Amino acid sequence: MEKKTLYTAIKPTGVLTLGGYIGVAQSLKELSEEYNSYICIADLHALTINPDPAELRENSYRLVAMYLAVGLDPDKCTLYVQSHVDAHSKVAWVLNNYTMFGEASRMTQFKDYQAKSKDTNVGIFDYPVLMAGDILLYDTDIVPVGLDQKQHVELARNIAIRFNHKVGETFVVPDVVVRKNGAKICGLQDPTKKMSKSDRTDTGCIYIEDSPEVILKKVKKAVTDSEGKVYFDPENKPGVSNLLTIYSAMKGVTIEEASDHFKDANYGTLKTEVAESIISNLEPVQKKYFELLENKDYLDEILVRGRKKAEEKANAKITEIYSKLGLVLPKN
Repeated sequence: MEKKTLYTAIKPTGVLTLGGYIGVAQSLKELSEEYNSYICIADLHALTINPDPAELRENSYRLVAMYLAVGLDPDKCTLYVQSHVDAHSKVAWVLNNYTMFGEASRMTQFKDYQAKSKDTNVGIFDYPVLMAGDILLYDTDIVPVGLDQKQHVELARNIAIRFNHKVGETFVVPDVVVRKNGAKICGLQDPTKKMSKSDRTDTGCIYIEDSPEVILKKVKKAVTDSEGKVYFDPENKPGVSNLLTIYSAMKGVTIEEASDHFKDANYGTLKTEVAESIISNLEPVQKKYFELLENKDYLDEILVRGRKKAEEKANAKITEIYSKLGLVLPKN
């Protein structure tokens, strides 16, 4: 039986956090064995925040190195950079015409950004449509995402259904898959908010480049509460619950097993063991990751191979879309 297709992407807007590592990178090796996987470095999406060009380029290489370091086999998946495949921009423009202004303006991330900033560019508003195009180009069956991106995949589903109804069966309607364990890793200083890679000075954020000493220091300073008892209760004990979530993901155990392990422990013990679990888990990954970053020529070779595979599928899809819309196709 033919494998189903999986699509996932991460923006190269900073060094990958522990949350990103747990939520996406850590599970991709297994998923890439099970699915026909397209794994994208979403650099076009990153342009919405007007990043420093040198940092954007370096962060893109960082993500490629991280994917390879966690064990992704480029022969068993399609690992590529979004801007290398022109079809992404082309399909986004087409899908703009099948996206209603009202539904796009209701996207939670857009409304949150707009509430925080007076300078909201059109790219931020249109971000979910480009994401929909990313997904739909490859006849994607499943999209593994964090909770914060679930709404965007639901929009992609709506666009696909609308296009298929108006134009004819063209797109596969994708299913969204949210990872249950570690779906949302929160900051150590504010355990009510997602761990973010946007601020390298944030002591509540653990990065995959952090040294063991830095990781231990950050975890030791993690916000908990005054009760002194370890159990999982995200609403009333967000800090402790976040540490248990991290531990369960690092150890490959359930939340219940993690809670039982620490039922008689104090917060000091909890923090120490959480830090140790992170350090031991990241050590072999970090070693390979830093070695790969020193060999950009090899990373470029991987990306060339990925681009060729992605273009073959994406260009065929664009040709199909353009033909159905009545656009004059270029002759060879």
